[in-house]
Amino acid sequence: VAMLSLRLLTWDVKDTLLRLRQPVGQSYAAEARAHGLQVQPEALGRSFREVYGTQSRRFPNYGHGQGLSSRQWWLDVVKQSFRLSGVQDEAALTKLAEKLYRDYCSSHNWEVLPGAAETLNRCRELGFRMGVVSNFDNRLEVILSQCSLRHHFEFVLTSEAAGFAKPDGRIFEEALRLGGARPEQAAHIGDDYTRDYRAARAVGMHSFLLRPAGQEQGPEVPPEHVLPTLSHLLARIKKGSGVSP
Repeated sequence: VAMLSLRLLTWDVKDTLLRLRQPVGQSYAAEARAHGLQVQPEALGRSFREVYGTQSRRFPNYGHGQGLSSRQWWLDVVKQSFRLSGVQDEAALTKLAEKLYRDYCSSHNWEVLPGAAETLNRCRELGFRMGVVSNFDNRLEVILSQCSLRHHFEFVLTSEAAGFAKPDGRIFEEALRLGGARPEQAAHIGDDYTRDYRAARAVGMHSFLLRPAGQEQGPEVPPEHVLPTLSHLLARIKKGSGVSP
């Protein structure tokens, strides 16, 4: 086994360290009820997926480079999701969108994945430098703070701030610069085969794919690069026993 002489670990966030407490449709429907509107959670969930997909294609990376702010990008997504689900009251839509945009900043909507806090603690105790590389908007700092994870990281690099979204290699190159490491001294941990696992390897980094057991298997990945849970990470790194912060 090649020895891994790692100094820097970079982390994806959504579905790697944090996950939504409940499906978007349910959160949106609950907020609508609080405003006196009845909307089916399933219908809202379907509308949201459709609108989010369209918006992401039309205005990639939160409209960065097309003059949109990520806040405006999200307010549009929320309003259109409700419109598609039959809500026409524009005043209510504006209120709902503003409230949901704020709510998704908080630990009210996010929870830390099992093993995440312990693994981050251990990695820091071992002296690794750590950073976040996430296709996310500028609310991520606040979300990580609210979920008591921010202190683990030297930097939080979002696609909004970088101007590039994974799998674009430039976001990883920026992370290496921020972390003061060469690609072969760094490993990225994430749950997406293309955006995390392959994209980091394409710039010469190591990478590990979080793939919970029983999840429908995607493309072939060497078993020593697969993490059934985050708690497997240190054993995978130590296997090469070249842990050298």
